[in-house]
Amino acid sequence: MTAYEFLKEKELISRAVIAAQVNGETVDLSHEVESGAEVKPLTFDDPEGKRVFWHTTSHVLAAAVKRLYPEAKLTIGPSIDNGFYYDIDSDVPFNAEVLSKLEAEMKSIIKQNDKEERFTLPREEAIRFMEERGEPYKVLLIGRVPEGEEISFYKQGDFVDLCAGPHLFSTGAIKAFKLTQCTGAYWEGDSKNKMLQRVYGISFPTKDELNDYLARQEEAVKRDHNKLGRELEYFTTVDSIGQGLPVLMPKGARVVQLLQRWVEDTEQKKGYLLTKTPLMAKRELYKISGHWDHYLDGMFVVGDPNDYTKECFALRPMTCPFHYQVFLNKKRSYRDLPMRLGETSTLFRNEDSGEMHGLIRVRQFTISEGHLVLRPEQLEEEFKGCLELIKYFLGTVGLLEDCTFRFSQWDPANPKNKYEGTPEQWNEAQELMAKILNDLDVDYTVGIDEAAFYGPKLDVQYKNVFGKEDTLATIQIDLLLAKQFGMEYVDSDNQLKTPYIIHRTSLGCYERTLAYMIEKYAGNMPMWLAPTQVKILAINESNIEYCKGIKETLENAGIRVELDARNEKIGYKIREAQLQKVPYMLVIGDKEQADNTIAVRTRKGVDKGAMTVGEFLDGALDEINTKAINL
Repeated sequence: MTAYEFLKEKELISRAVIAAQVNGETVDLSHEVESGAEVKPLTFDDPEGKRVFWHTTSHVLAAAVKRLYPEAKLTIGPSIDNGFYYDIDSDVPFNAEVLSKLEAEMKSIIKQNDKEERFTLPREEAIRFMEERGEPYKVLLIGRVPEGEEISFYKQGDFVDLCAGPHLFSTGAIKAFKLTQCTGAYWEGDSKNKMLQRVYGISFPTKDELNDYLARQEEAVKRDHNKLGRELEYFTTVDSIGQGLPVLMPKGARVVQLLQRWVEDTEQKKGYLLTKTPLMAKRELYKISGHWDHYLDGMFVVGDPNDYTKECFALRPMTCPFHYQVFLNKKRSYRDLPMRLGETSTLFRNEDSGEMHGLIRVRQFTISEGHLVLRPEQLEEEFKGCLELIKYFLGTVGLLEDCTFRFSQWDPANPKNKYEGTPEQWNEAQELMAKILNDLDVDYTVGIDEAAFYGPKLDVQYKNVFGKEDTLATIQIDLLLAKQFGMEYVDSDNQLKTPYIIHRTSLGCYERTLAYMIEKYAGNMPMWLAPTQVKILAINESNIEYCKGIKETLENAGIRVELDARNEKIGYKIREAQLQKVPYMLVIGDKEQADNTIAVRTRKGVDKGAMTVGEFLDGALDEINTKAINL
């Protein structure tokens, strides 16, 4: 994606916004729209309002850079999901000291409260204008603007920047801001291009909002699974293995195993048939499904994809074309439907290196994948069942309350031939999904150009501790691929019919779910998922044999338990068990041994006192069996 395309995607170019209300003030953006456009008031609470606010702040940053470092060259400065950034070509290293100077200059600019004035220029005049100002990247961007499209600029005081807008009426509405970090970034994300300096920032209408944000960020750093998950030894990464290929340590592997067994057992009770299919296939399979034409860049290919004289394979990015072979294994009747196929699927996707993040964005992952082959009249009921399953799984692990739902649709104007099918087929599929979502009273937003290449989706979205959003689970309606694979069934009227297909996940990607749970619970896994549920701490060497008997009793009851018999002080052992986030510690000394009891402590430091092993076991098993979130 070029810088121009990126800005077109990120910024509000539609001219639909003509007023914004920020910090109690109405900010006039009437110069942003054509005559007769509908007024759409915004506040900072609105996503578009935030983007206007943050993009205006990025211009203030750019103005400060040019004041302090006139030789610096500006590139792009969009608003993003959580603030803004500006990419700058400068020989000056933008360290903490420089960021502090920039913040001081930004305060001075904001205090001037300069009006944001928009103007346009013809292409050749716009190019000369930026050449005279010594901005080669802006000249390059202007050259990429399609013929006939407006070339607009914004002026605040003596600073002018190429920009589509919109902006706040003036800089004075920005009451609080912070430059958060500076990193390297290649121009247009291409390692062949020059390395730029990317300055990130955040801004708010009030200082209290900024302080709240900074406090949340401080807590987010503590909870970041990419840091905490490594410290607790849930996973690691190794350079010689590769980026985006995490190694699950025994703790992480145990949690994922528990989740997988739970999902598979639950889905079996819901009528799902378990499958186990190959991790790779010949290019011919992906040709039929359309993945070869629409998803090849995201696949790992074994062999030369352009040499048709030799076999060429690809690691699977999804399981759907494999599952279709189960249906195609023999002739099917309407009585066989719905056919619910489920698999714990290991998948491979060639993500960009810049997208990798811990367990959330990886190149090899495992998902609770499923495909339902069904008659058209079964679509709504089966969709409902898929949604209920998602809500049950995510609700049980405690993530559902923080999820949002997105109705992901196609973009008929997409210029990259992303989608299969005709507009009529897409309209039919999206109308079906819209009716189902409305019937089920799903509160959703619409995501244009977020659909799969074969059909619309309901995506269950979740944000990590830093506010970055990803899809956790999904339900997709597919009216296209069954026909491409020649899938048919004999209906009750003895006529051959083409089935509908639902693609879905239930708990989604196990690695991603583990990451979100580490962050949500700060590593304090619910008892039923804790890798080690109980730690027995012997005070004296003379207590070790008694402790071993208790350990055996708990293990026979299915408890995951460890014994700490080291010659260390008991306070040290307790603190270490708490740092390892073990739910319960059983402290055993001479008194407990004499009384045939145990002293129970929680990882939160609560002393639950003395009790018998049986009493503790009854409570522990109840907590596990009910899957309680008792942290």
